[in-house]
Amino acid sequence: MELRQFKWTREPGEYHIDKDKMEIISKPHTDLWQRTYYHFQNDNAPVFQMDTDEQYFSFVVKTDFTESHHRFDQCGIVMYLDSENWLKASVEYENDKYQHLGSVVTNGGYSDWATTVIDASVKSMWYRLSRREDDYCIECSEDGITFNQMRVCHMNKGGGTIRFGIYACSPEDSSFKAVFTDMAIIECQWKAHDGQQPD
Repeated sequence: MELRQFKWTREPGEYHIDKDKMEIISKPHTDLWQRTYYHFQNDNAPVFQMDTDEQYFSFVVKTDFTESHHRFDQCGIVMYLDSENWLKASVEYENDKYQHLGSVVTNGGYSDWATTVIDASVKSMWYRLSRREDDYCIECSEDGITFNQMRVCHMNKGGGTIRFGIYACSPEDSSFKAVFTDMAIIECQWKAHDGQQPD
């Protein structure tokens, strides 16, 4: 996959790119969240994305966050359309016992967070973002082979040209190195529904 197709929405303080690996050094006090529950708006996480108008595809990436060490340190996939319309999936460090594997979908300026607890020993995770027009599926995998659904969602502004890619951030006073490898755009792995027909 050609990383030359990607552009920064916001640059991190430091990053390194080679042929098949991307490293982002997160900056302290960077995050993505809009309003819900916490009543704050954080919109300053570094985001590295490419544009597409392809309606059916899957994007796969492996993340390594061995160096995450502070509460809420995170890295993963993102589809950032604008400050009030985006989605992300990541593992957020919590403490030396557990972390949160989760995803956030933000439509019209309000975020939600779906999450599950995983062991702190997990230091890498694969993600697969699949698009079917303006609907999306986020999956994760520990081995890059067997993917499990995290969520299905609709993006109100996700029907035309979109931007998607990777991000890393440290919402509190922290910084860590996030490593991204094995990025690929492939045929859509989220197949058409074969059950109840549309109304």
